[in-house]
Amino acid sequence: MSAPVGDIGLIGLAVMGQNLILNAADHGYTVVAFNRTVSKVDHFLENEAKGKSIVGAHSIEELCAKLKKPRRIILLVKAGKAVDDFIDLLIPHLEAGDIIIDGGNSHFPDSNRRTKELADKGLLFVGSGVSGGEEGARYGPSLMPGGNEAAWPAIKNIFQDISAKTDGEPCCDWVGDEGAGHFVKMVHNGIEYGDMQLICEAYDILKRGAGFTDKEIGDVFSQWNKGVLDSFLIEITRDILYYNDEDGTPLVEKILDRAGQKGTGKWTAINALDLGMPVTLIGEAVFARCLSAIKEERVAASKVLPGPSPAFNGDKKEFVDQLEQALYASKIISYAQGFMLIREAGKEYGWKLNNPAIALMWRGGCIIRSVFLGEITRAYRKNPDLENLLFDDFFKAAITKAQDSWRQVVAKAVIWGIPTPAFTTALSFYDGYRSARLPANLLQAQRDYFGAHTFHVLPEFVSDKYPANTDIHINWTGRGGNVSASTYLA
Repeated sequence: MSAPVGDIGLIGLAVMGQNLILNAADHGYTVVAFNRTVSKVDHFLENEAKGKSIVGAHSIEELCAKLKKPRRIILLVKAGKAVDDFIDLLIPHLEAGDIIIDGGNSHFPDSNRRTKELADKGLLFVGSGVSGGEEGARYGPSLMPGGNEAAWPAIKNIFQDISAKTDGEPCCDWVGDEGAGHFVKMVHNGIEYGDMQLICEAYDILKRGAGFTDKEIGDVFSQWNKGVLDSFLIEITRDILYYNDEDGTPLVEKILDRAGQKGTGKWTAINALDLGMPVTLIGEAVFARCLSAIKEERVAASKVLPGPSPAFNGDKKEFVDQLEQALYASKIISYAQGFMLIREAGKEYGWKLNNPAIALMWRGGCIIRSVFLGEITRAYRKNPDLENLLFDDFFKAAITKAQDSWRQVVAKAVIWGIPTPAFTTALSFYDGYRSARLPANLLQAQRDYFGAHTFHVLPEFVSDKYPANTDIHINWTGRGGNVSASTYLA
């Protein structure tokens, strides 16, 4: 057989796979392409890949034989069993030091497991988040690799060459150990859910509350895209609102108001609950999609459940400016919560995480890309151990400036009867986070009363009767016993 020519191999010739291959070929790499349905390989070589540094393989054995060592193979197949099946097919044809890269939307515990299992066989596993959709894959995605760090020197140049660039820096760097890359992609997707929900609530407030037309709302988003909210999602929302159907009416108004979801937002919310982190905005964004899904029930409820009818009689320009600030502040909260979750995951799973690089990876190529992320990168470069984004001077000043407008918008939405779960939970989190004292003291008393779950006392009330850092149970009624329940944090 002829000498190996491939710099990297890729399995899975759906649109994302094909575009990533073409991207790598554009950057001077020779790519070996394989697909389970081998006719797809031939069709790709005869059409999109014609004349480029792309070679085909008709079997796993041929794919591996055509790759230079250490072999680098990207899997872009459906998450779950398909990834494990292809890994099992690859293993007999690989040698120690070869690298398997999963670029699909895998759940991070699977990447944790695969990193360990392949390390035991002398192979290096990388689980990489890939964001940016079809266009990102073709011209520069955001790449979030994690796993066995020994693989990074061998894939760094290829990954950083094909990734998006922002201010000359690649939107790709090593994230951390095991499933850290897929974890960060999961949080990225959760934040994406939150950003989209906030935008939809702003649209609803402008349409139902302030009586704007779709064209006028499009003009608002166009204006916002030149300021602090400059981002991919604001930009595409403007385009959607400007898009008219053949009859001259906005197409968006013909679309059924039932949102789909693939599960990554739900994974983020579940993980936040598992780690005890108050990632409330992403959770509400997931629940908002669930509420949208029960369309028939909502239609029935709309006919029998009363509520206010919005009536706007203020200054529209002033209100648009207030809404911009409310959206900005809520977005800051969503990212602050996302990075809280990432920080806690690092502690819980023992990962060394690269926080400044994570923000930089999201600045370009991905769905949540925005100017705003440059400030997050700067904040973490200035202080890699930053406890919370809200403690950074830039974000503290931004929230302070936005606060009055934020409260005005939330209050108006409540009075108008327009649901704003993401805006309101963001503000509630902010008020809770800045509260030195919350009513959880009463909650602990209730738990102790009915379940003998015990409580601790505040430092200023420590005494012989109430010792410091001690689980205390009180017989609240004089009728119960003095045995307390075991304490634990779920």
